[in-house]
Amino acid sequence: MPGNAMIRRPAAGEHLTLEALAGAANLHPQLVQHFVAYGLIEPLSSERELPCFDASAVLRLRKIRRLRGDLGINLPGIAAVLDLLDRIEALQRELSALRARTGVDS
Repeated sequence: MPGNAMIRRPAAGEHLTLEALAGAANLHPQLVQHFVAYGLIEPLSSERELPCFDASAVLRLRKIRRLRGDLGINLPGIAAVLDLLDRIEALQRELSALRARTGVDS
């Protein structure tokens, strides 16, 4: 697990190795690999020998850590929660786009 060194926030659009992703989320790389294997996070490409991840995966890992640690949710439960959160975010984006097209405010 990363030490007490200052954790750098990755920039949007930045690609991270598994180790850099784990460090940014303050998790052990093997735990991150376990989450990848379970399908909770996905690499940008699996064609390369070393998988790389979008910087947004850091936020997803932090959600996973909170769901496991603070709420005690198991991995299948976390998968369901993340799926629902993803759906809510997609619906919110769609609603915002519809409101912008029609000129309707919330």
